[in-house]
Amino acid sequence: MNDRTYLDHNATAPARPQAVAALGAALAAAGNGSAIHGEGRAARARIEEARGHVAALVGADPRGVIFTSCGTEADALALTPAYARGGEPLALDTLLVTAVEHAGVLRGHRFPPERVELLPVDARGRLRLDALDEALARHAGAGRRVLLSVMLANNETGVLQPVAEAARRAHLQGALVHTDAVQAAGRIGVDMNALGVDLLSLSAHKIGGAPGAGALVVADPDLRPDPVFAGGGQERGRRAGSENVPAIAAFGAAAACALRDLDGEIGRVAALRDGLESALRCEFPELVLLVGDVDRLPNTSCIALPGVPAETMVIALDLAGLATSAGAACSSGKVGPSHVLDAMGVPERIARSAIRLSFGWSSDEADVERALGVFRRVLPGLLRRARAA
Repeated sequence: MNDRTYLDHNATAPARPQAVAALGAALAAAGNGSAIHGEGRAARARIEEARGHVAALVGADPRGVIFTSCGTEADALALTPAYARGGEPLALDTLLVTAVEHAGVLRGHRFPPERVELLPVDARGRLRLDALDEALARHAGAGRRVLLSVMLANNETGVLQPVAEAARRAHLQGALVHTDAVQAAGRIGVDMNALGVDLLSLSAHKIGGAPGAGALVVADPDLRPDPVFAGGGQERGRRAGSENVPAIAAFGAAAACALRDLDGEIGRVAALRDGLESALRCEFPELVLLVGDVDRLPNTSCIALPGVPAETMVIALDLAGLATSAGAACSSGKVGPSHVLDAMGVPERIARSAIRLSFGWSSDEADVERALGVFRRVLPGLLRRARAA
């Protein structure tokens, strides 16, 4: 596999060496984090150390970090009509989500479908704040309590949402606010206090940790979503089930590395992305760069070759040694254009041709050169077939 180039970090990032080391050490040690003997206390220490690192990555109180099995479970924990604050029930009536959210958020998780409302985005994929204002005022006027969920960065396009402004407006109407920060954490600076959100979802394997760990971070530790699982008192009674100590330890190690390197990585990775985009646009004028003129993650490109189906391009690139994706990895096997691009009003001919390139901590200049070489070998033939069709 040494001759391959991996540009699909938004699907999953290669594990960082520090995360692998933490995972191995935790696997080699016995002990349940809920046990009171020495081995159990050592496992608990690993969990709490990781909790501190994860909290630091997003500027949060470690007491608000609830470890889960993945980002999707973190979303499921957050998206419930049943909350409590300070021991008092807090019932929510309606879930507002943007039309470009991750598939799990779009489905509303524990909200009934009839209580989930989609908010439109503009042509660049950003939440329309006027539509948010209208929805918030309408529900507040009817006496309904709202939970708003707005992703911080889109997994397909990398577009950054106006989360802080959306949260400010939502709080004025008494709403709670959740953001799915799975793609943003470790790629841009994320500060829960600056964003003003109540809940934030994370995933370990997106930042170079191990699959099997995620987190829901709650700004106010006294705010408690109704647990998804009933059972023991793990995670302060907020998520039952024995903690996955090895994956959590790796999550903490990856979070510490991501935060330590963040300032330098933002510019370094953006330069790799911009260099590849510039070369591709120069050599292939037919290529369309989507949302290149809007704030987006420094690692993400969404490009299209109109007339060439995305699946065809992804397969051809893969056979030539370049790993990319068409849309979200969680929705692989789907037929038809991305719901994200559809919500943005991207013409179908372009949307059906769009693929995603995503760089990360392990990417370097050699990846750019190899990727460009693959495109030079593959795209001319795909373009000839598209013109002949």
